[in-house]
Amino acid sequence: MAANSFMVPLGTAAPAFDLTAVNGGSVALDDFKGSPATLVVFLSNHCPYVRHIEAALGAMAASYGARLSVVAICSNDSVNYPDDDPTHLAEQVARAGFAFPYLLDETQEVAKAYRAACTPDFFLYDAELRLVYRGQFDDSRPGNDLPVTGASLRAAVDAVLKGEPVEADQRPSIGCGIKWKPGNAPA
Repeated sequence: MAANSFMVPLGTAAPAFDLTAVNGGSVALDDFKGSPATLVVFLSNHCPYVRHIEAALGAMAASYGARLSVVAICSNDSVNYPDDDPTHLAEQVARAGFAFPYLLDETQEVAKAYRAACTPDFFLYDAELRLVYRGQFDDSRPGNDLPVTGASLRAAVDAVLKGEPVEADQRPSIGCGIKWKPGNAPA
């Protein structure tokens, strides 16, 4: 069943995290301080909405180079959804061409702190790590035959990088609901 992002209030500070990366090591929010723009995106491997846009997301992130810091987080319960375990996420990294860190939120506390609701769920922050965009990648969805362009997210990133305000009228992301561990879903 499809879920929409919660549309966290703009201006919200990015919640801190320090998580293990799929390829080893750890990555913290503090690692992105000083970046002109930081994108935190909640993804999964098995979700058809993510699979629909993953290659375009990898290409888009690469096209901005060092001007945009990107980090992906998988918060899904990998026991009940083994396609989202570290081995399968590493396969996704290779398949989608992700050159950014992909982190494991095994406690699901980071997803709760960000109020992530679905995969994909995008959170774009400015240089002060204040939320300036939360919403869709673009208007394309599995089965609607619209091209995957990343237009909505690109417009937001471009505005941040130019020092311009991001359009406040933002459409929620749609995707698979976060797969919460039994008894762990946010209230």
